[in-house]
Amino acid sequence: MSRRTARRRDLRLLPIAAVAWAGTGVAILAPDAASTLALVLWPTSALTLLLARRLRWTTTLAVAAVALAVAAAAASHVAIGQPARAALADLPVDGGRSVTFAVDVVGKVERSATGYRFDAVTRSVRIGSETRHAAAPVLVRIGDRPHGLDLGSTLEVTGTAFEADAGDRAVLVVEGASTDRIRAPTGALAVAASLRQGLVVAVEGLPAPAAGLVPGLAVGDTSAVGDDLDAQMKAASLSHLTAVSGANCALVVGIAFGIAAWCGARRSVRVAAGLLTLVAFVVLVSPEPSVVRAATMAAIAMLGVLLGRIGAGVSVLAVSVCVLLILDPWIAASLGFALSTVATASLLLFAGPLADGLSRWMPSPAALALSVPLAAQLACGPLIVLIEPTVPVFGVLANLLAGPAAPAATVLGLLACVALPVPVLAQGLAAIAWLPAAWIAGTAQLFSALPGTSLAWLEGLPGLLALAAGGAALGVVVGVRHAAARRWASAVLAGILVVAVAAGPARVLWDRARVPPDWTIAACEVGQGDAVLVRSAGETMLIDTGPDPAALHGCLERFSVDRLDIVVLTHFDLDHKGGADAVLERSDVLLHGPIAAPEDASLVAAFADAGAETEQVSAGQRGRLGRCAWSVLWPKRDDPVYPSGNDASVIVEMTGCETPDALFLGDLSAQAQRSLAATGALPGSADVVKVAHHGSADQDPVLYEQLDAALALVTVGENTYGHPRDEILDLLRTEDATIARTDLSGDIALWRDGEHLRVWRSRDGAR
Repeated sequence: MSRRTARRRDLRLLPIAAVAWAGTGVAILAPDAASTLALVLWPTSALTLLLARRLRWTTTLAVAAVALAVAAAAASHVAIGQPARAALADLPVDGGRSVTFAVDVVGKVERSATGYRFDAVTRSVRIGSETRHAAAPVLVRIGDRPHGLDLGSTLEVTGTAFEADAGDRAVLVVEGASTDRIRAPTGALAVAASLRQGLVVAVEGLPAPAAGLVPGLAVGDTSAVGDDLDAQMKAASLSHLTAVSGANCALVVGIAFGIAAWCGARRSVRVAAGLLTLVAFVVLVSPEPSVVRAATMAAIAMLGVLLGRIGAGVSVLAVSVCVLLILDPWIAASLGFALSTVATASLLLFAGPLADGLSRWMPSPAALALSVPLAAQLACGPLIVLIEPTVPVFGVLANLLAGPAAPAATVLGLLACVALPVPVLAQGLAAIAWLPAAWIAGTAQLFSALPGTSLAWLEGLPGLLALAAGGAALGVVVGVRHAAARRWASAVLAGILVVAVAAGPARVLWDRARVPPDWTIAACEVGQGDAVLVRSAGETMLIDTGPDPAALHGCLERFSVDRLDIVVLTHFDLDHKGGADAVLERSDVLLHGPIAAPEDASLVAAFADAGAETEQVSAGQRGRLGRCAWSVLWPKRDDPVYPSGNDASVIVEMTGCETPDALFLGDLSAQAQRSLAATGALPGSADVVKVAHHGSADQDPVLYEQLDAALALVTVGENTYGHPRDEILDLLRTEDATIARTDLSGDIALWRDGEHLRVWRSRDGAR
């Protein structure tokens, strides 16, 4: 059989995976119709298979029959699980009422911008005095991680809940206020949790920030990765290295397979050794969906080895997608699943041709090394641009430099983890693993600090299509030898680049021209985070920096802000400090809240090193911004009740000038709001109030009734928290406040026009 024929046969399963994926997506987005869909698909598949036996188009019809059968199986899974999911969704848990959930933790406990999050399955739900049994998946968010909480734990979580988005695996999102009755994991999960935690402890004495990368690279535990390094890894397109992927599974399985082969074991024993090692690795790093996804692909590849078909890479990928869709239909809506599938397919299909093409301009080893990250970025870029409309300029080069260090850090970190019973050996191996981890961290720091790290791109579907077309054209230019095709592709690529690149500066100029010149308060559209500008008499204050430097930089460009007289960091959560790199070199004064972690102190020191005066502020401190007076109303100095975090947010009041009187409430919860009101420092009223915590349900109605604001700013972006919640929006409407949301209206600008408060929204014009 020729290589070309084998490749064609290898591609025949791709339509099956595509049709199955589409059918599964329909089932999870319309779960009430899943049973009907399954009842239609099963007989259609059988009929198609019957026709395939009678007609000449046997292969085409057989492929269609299998695709329909896989989609039918996934729809059946959704239909079987729907009654339990519907029973949980129908419980009266909305309205911000307090509910207690008894849950089993089934996913890794991960840090988030506001605390920790994990996937769980409910056992029971207690609403008031009534307890109902329920078994369905939920996503739990809590502020602090209690001792003993890990994969395999059981606990009770008390808090509020709201329905998750359509297509999500979780039925409800639980915002936990307290946890109780925590039972630590047992058995193999307890051993795995102990090993993961032990590796984190083993690297504690090593130099930061690379020390925190070792557990992430080895076992996917990113709890020790600081916010700054996390942002740098994302900016340099290296964050995928700390996620357990097919590459990790292949590496572990390959080592086990190789050792068994070295010992002279026959093929079936080698495959068994690889599979057993894979199972142990999955348990160690936690069997969450992304890990199971990677392990499934590796297991099917091992089955190919056992059957003697080691070259059918695309077939393995297609079969893996089908198996995963049947086992976990909700994975069809996962962007991570889409990215890993597309990345794997790009490496199998395009890395070779790209390497052949690049070898015309460079040595073959260099061409092969460059083709891998290039293929992955060309394939994944169009999907990533849907999340963030930017293109990483140095992503391929950063991966080329950092990629070779990842396997070494992974293997050494795993050996250190296994060697934990011998502390000296474990610490020695961890120290050696630190070296490649430091190389990766250094690469991330270098490329994230370079000017022009990312290129502004078109948003939404136009951006996806433009980047996909540009990637395809670049692939033809590099990988195709036909001269005419390369000329046409070069012309297409040049046209796309001119239009897309010009769209960035042109859009900035257009946005600047649209901004009202008299603005005095501006809420930036920076996603799920806070970034608010206040301007008076030529001086400007920025309250928080949002989660992303690029988004904040864009806002400053649109509002023509080159220098900041005062920057206020209300607290040190990522959605309030993550964009700080955009203003480090342009800030005169930094005012901040209580420092609770070393990375917080490092950020303050970075402002100081850049020339800014820094000061921790507390209630009672005052100052001037142009003709405005600013006052800090909260937190109290050295308050033992609210030492740091959301409830110790710096609350700023602006009064006495041409700007509307305004109060910025940070992320205060209802309890902290009541404590603030009890100090007597609140104004009798305010023209503008920045709603606390992006419009969460945890608010004190009395505070908003007292403020009686004419306009309520809700700084919010796409999120899975349900922000802003209907409860706070209904309260604000009851108070006759105009509501301005950055997720719906984009940038929002305010100013006084005589006795009137004017509002401008970037997405729907001035009002």
